[in-house]
Amino acid sequence: METYTWYQQLIKPSWAPPSLVFGPVWTVLYVGIFISFGAVFMMAGQRKIAWIVALPFALNLLFNVAFTPLQFGLRSNLLASVDILLILITLIWAMIVIWPHAHWISYAQIPYLLWVSFATCLQLTITYLNFR
Repeated sequence: METYTWYQQLIKPSWAPPSLVFGPVWTVLYVGIFISFGAVFMMAGQRKIAWIVALPFALNLLFNVAFTPLQFGLRSNLLASVDILLILITLIWAMIVIWPHAHWISYAQIPYLLWVSFATCLQLTITYLNFR
């Protein structure tokens, strides 16, 4: 409850969606991430692609998992901003490196890319508005 109260008290832009939107959006995105990232790791495991191609996918998962502890555990908007930028960068990198091997995986990342782009703008704005 403390974390919820802390987040609710942050200054947010008028265009910030209500908190209840995030859960359903991420649930849908995680299904696509599970399928497409799983395909990448299977391809790497079967040596259909080099492991270096799977690297940005692995890093993206790492940064994605780190976001909640950084934002809500440490209550650090600044670290969460750095992290979400890394999520965005590794996602774009992943889409580029997988393209020659499996176009569908890049296409499957488009909803994730759109949401992470929006979330990055939101997080950077929240960080700016609450910077002390």
